[in-house]
Amino acid sequence: MSSLPADAVSNHVLRSASDDRRRILVKGAYVVTMDPTLPDLPRGDVLIEGSGIAAVGPDLSAQGAENDALVIDAEGSIVAPGLVDTHRHAWEATLRRSIPDVNDLGEYVVSTLSGVAPVLDPEDVYVGTRLAALTALDSGITCMLDFAHNSRSAEHSDRAIAALADSGIRGVHASMGPHFGDWNHQWPADLTRLRSTYFASDDQLLTLRVAALATDEIAGPEIAYGPRLAAVARELGIGVSVDAVFGEPSSRAVLEWARQGILGPSTTLIHATGLTTEAWQAMGDAGATVALAPTSEAQIGLETAIPAVDEALAVGIRPGLSIDVEVALASDMFTQMRALLAIQRMRAVNAAYGTTDEVRRITARDVLDLATLQGARTNGLDHVTGSVTPGKQADLILVDAEAVNNMPLNDAVGTLVLGSDPRNVRAVFVGGRARKWDGELVDVDLAELRRSVHASRAGILARAGAGAAALSVPGRP
Repeated sequence: MSSLPADAVSNHVLRSASDDRRRILVKGAYVVTMDPTLPDLPRGDVLIEGSGIAAVGPDLSAQGAENDALVIDAEGSIVAPGLVDTHRHAWEATLRRSIPDVNDLGEYVVSTLSGVAPVLDPEDVYVGTRLAALTALDSGITCMLDFAHNSRSAEHSDRAIAALADSGIRGVHASMGPHFGDWNHQWPADLTRLRSTYFASDDQLLTLRVAALATDEIAGPEIAYGPRLAAVARELGIGVSVDAVFGEPSSRAVLEWARQGILGPSTTLIHATGLTTEAWQAMGDAGATVALAPTSEAQIGLETAIPAVDEALAVGIRPGLSIDVEVALASDMFTQMRALLAIQRMRAVNAAYGTTDEVRRITARDVLDLATLQGARTNGLDHVTGSVTPGKQADLILVDAEAVNNMPLNDAVGTLVLGSDPRNVRAVFVGGRARKWDGELVDVDLAELRRSVHASRAGILARAGAGAAALSVPGRP
């Protein structure tokens, strides 16, 4: 990727992002900006200064950008904004794909939230959250919202936040009390301590949100969104992410939030399947954001089982995308983009079949927009990340366009959405710092990570006992 020896490149790109003198020129790539005001560049350069993007354009070296900069020869690569995950329950990563054939939400709730979640100690939460964050980085996700709904104690929250910080991802810690089992009931009061301890500055990689459920159907009123939690978020100056937004009960709740004035741009509604037309209109009128989980909706069969992209677009909401639960789903955003594109286009053609109606398909660029800029907006961070824009943070991915599954490069957006997978992500920058380089995660001891993951899983399953009987974990060491 560079004419310099690998060690020299690593030494340069791994300097602290706070070093304003550090300059990296990524040169000769196909630049997909995802900024509606900046065109893509079939052959362009991106200049990183410190933690930010200083310039984007053709042949920046001719304008002096090469002076005192490390030049990375990115010919044959696509440079794009880092992908953004708007909702993942990161602590579950240690048990990923343990229930691949889960039939419905109830089975997931019983096996994972009721059967296993109560036995996790703070260190298990750290291990799972760090594994999820590193997996996200490895697959080109530079920003991830961790919907931390296993905050059983202040220490559980502390360790979840530490895991995000140690991974180097741009992380959003969305804290919520657990659904079932014993816990300290320190939440939501503990959010004040978290805000002052870890999130006192808005100029950092980690941010904080309140997490809640839409209604009291699953776990009672304590963790259901309403005026009390809205007031907490308002007092702390943070957003709210609301999960399990499904069907008629959530539709009624949405209309009530609108009436109460607690539905707005800082409120993210997750899933949003099976909602009424009136609820969608209220969401659009309020400027609320939406996080879809394309494979979760379809595979687990949440309400209608159809990702609500058409409903969102109809009221002017461009939703973000998310992974959701790794216990049953894929971990990467390429899968989410492809699933959404296929499901929406299938739905559009099917709706018009046998009629003269116009087929309203979304495009590959649409889903890439949802996975980058709109995801950042959903996480409240579109002023920071989500596009290759001068002045934003340098959250970037370099994707190998000459790999056997991608060459020859004919359409860069199509290649990112339909051709690429995590193995093609050759480099990942977060805030100007390399977190993946030459196809390998940076500063990660994989052998030690593997040991900690296996040890944590073994302890969880041993403590869960009968509660873990529904989990399928063949071949565990």
